[in-house]
Amino acid sequence: MRKKLFFFSLLTIVLSCKEQILKQGSKQITFTKIISEEIYNDSISIRAIVLDSNQLWFSGNNGKYGAIDLVTQKKFRGRINKDSLHPEFRSIAKTKDAIFILSVANPALLYKISNDRKVVKLVYQEENEKVFYDSMQFLDTNFGVAMGDPVSNCLNIIITNDGGNTWQKIPCDKLPKVEEGEAAFAASNTNVMLRNNKIIIVSGGKKSRCFVSEDKGNTWQVYNTPIVQGKTMTGIFTADFYDENIGFIAGGDYEKQEDNSNNKAITKDGGKTWQLVGQSQGFGYASCIQFVPNSKGKSLICVGGTGVHYSNDSGNTWKKMLEDKDLYTIRFQNDSIAYAGGKNKIVKLTIEY
Repeated sequence: MRKKLFFFSLLTIVLSCKEQILKQGSKQITFTKIISEEIYNDSISIRAIVLDSNQLWFSGNNGKYGAIDLVTQKKFRGRINKDSLHPEFRSIAKTKDAIFILSVANPALLYKISNDRKVVKLVYQEENEKVFYDSMQFLDTNFGVAMGDPVSNCLNIIITNDGGNTWQKIPCDKLPKVEEGEAAFAASNTNVMLRNNKIIIVSGGKKSRCFVSEDKGNTWQVYNTPIVQGKTMTGIFTADFYDENIGFIAGGDYEKQEDNSNNKAITKDGGKTWQLVGQSQGFGYASCIQFVPNSKGKSLICVGGTGVHYSNDSGNTWKKMLEDKDLYTIRFQNDSIAYAGGKNKIVKLTIEY
């Protein structure tokens, strides 16, 4: 009788655990495998991609940009030349009406491309020996933000309120002052994030901080982070926010790409406070971090100099999923499919749970 009672109790516990796992959703447990399939190849460095319905748009160096139809696999290639200049485009963003690509270095060139690809229009140009734009995002049809390295004593930030047709620079007297040697890295178009009316910007270099505006850039607060800093090539290289509160920053020392200490941190209060996680484990130098959709802010993927890594516990522990060190930026189509751009290629990543 005791054996029967023990067996019945054990079965009840097992069934209860199974039911709890099902309630949590199996896609929050763990990845078992990531399958990588190359879908685009060219002589190009791709650090900016954006998904628009069933299309993937990308931009890169040598003035190159393009689109891939993810259903038919039909590819479009475009190239922009301005005089003898072949711009390097490391920022890309979209609205329902157009795609925008923004170049680094002097002169900064921001182009608006119609959805049908027939109209390519220069909508903003900035000339300054220090100009270097790092990232751009749109919140909706009208409001967009681009940010770059300081040209004076503040981060270089421009905004649009008319869908990208015109752009205005936020003057330095309305922005926080930067520290000496503080800038940003155009690693994966993930330095600026928009969540409702909130703008979140991260910096790197000799100072790694988080700049937050709750009112679309009118006022700002600045918060320190524990990410490694102090040298030109250290700091936050990438960030993502699951919602207005849960965010993750990553980076490291570009010159010591295997170093995986002090290079990952999480916030749960919108960027005000940050806690280091995953110390001395997982990835080293990080080029791009992204939350997995529908994971309640628990699951993340990172691409960078030590391969593709995955965490299902808010960044506390990590598992290497792919050895590929030539991926620079990644975006999710859904919780099972992501696309990543990098050195001479774009790959489709199919996630098995």
